Amino acid sequence: MSAVVDDDNSAEFHAFFERHHAELARLAHLLTGEADAADDLAADALLALWHRWDRVRQAEHPVAYARGVVANLARTRIRSAVRERRRVALFWSGRQERAEDPDVPAVVDVQGALRELPFRKRACVVLRHAFDLSEKDTALALGISVGTVKSQTSKGMAELEKRLGSGEREDPAPRRVRAVGATAEGWRR
Repeated sequence: MSAVVDDDNSAEFHAFFERHHAELARLAHLLTGEADAADDLAADALLALWHRWDRVRQAEHPVAYARGVVANLARTRIRSAVRERRRVALFWSGRQERAEDPDVPAVVDVQGALRELPFRKRACVVLRHAFDLSEKDTALALGISVGTVKSQTSKGMAELEKRLGSGEREDPAPRRVRAVGATAEGWRR
């Protein structure tokens, strides 16, 4: 009996797929403006429908439900693209200052210490101190809370200080490690 029900569900879903895939792909294309992504979004929506097919087929308007799934997936894709564009814009909007005589060994030491930090701490430290972004802008760029930026930056700076060592110094003021800008090729001081 179970195999018959499964076959019926499969046949019913296959018929639904054949009737509505093209329409759902057009909807995805119109919502996102991305022809290449339209088939993927429609396929993702139909896969989600298949996983819930028992509930979907009992809905009053299964096609309306399917359209809602496509719309939600398209909204998620658009939001993700907007966040990514904001992150890129924030990353490259840093000042383009240049030091006359950079301390190359210090830059190499800082780069090495930064590579040893976990990604989130590294990203917070770099955005806050190398790009001079506010806590709010850093949070926006990374998609995290301002509180997380504060704690990760603090912990990251403490780890950097530990890794770079404080050394024996005459002045008791804390050492500030600061990179002024970055390029796609690497750090610039």
